[in-house]
Amino acid sequence: MILIPKYITEKLPALYAMENEKDPMVICKFFCPWTKWTWYAIEFDGNDTFFGYVVGDYNELGYFSLSELQQVKGPYGLRVERDLHFELQPLSVIKKLHE
Repeated sequence: MILIPKYITEKLPALYAMENEKDPMVICKFFCPWTKWTWYAIEFDGNDTFFGYVVGDYNELGYFSLSELQQVKGPYGLRVERDLHFELQPLSVIKKLHE
């Protein structure tokens, strides 16, 4: 699976473009099917670095990289996946899902 096809990168604002938005839109979602780890992308540098909401041991806004997501390997060959059915949502909605 291609984690970030061109039509998604075209929707993602550049890094820092949304920093003054009170409730930015989350554009896409990546997840580990074998854990609770989930990454919600808000911005992308067009190369490797995302800014978004990360759900893991602690839920937080931060940076994560495409190359790291592509390198993660789980049991039975499982990999990080992009949620093909994810629809754009405000960050506030995503945060409420993970309270």
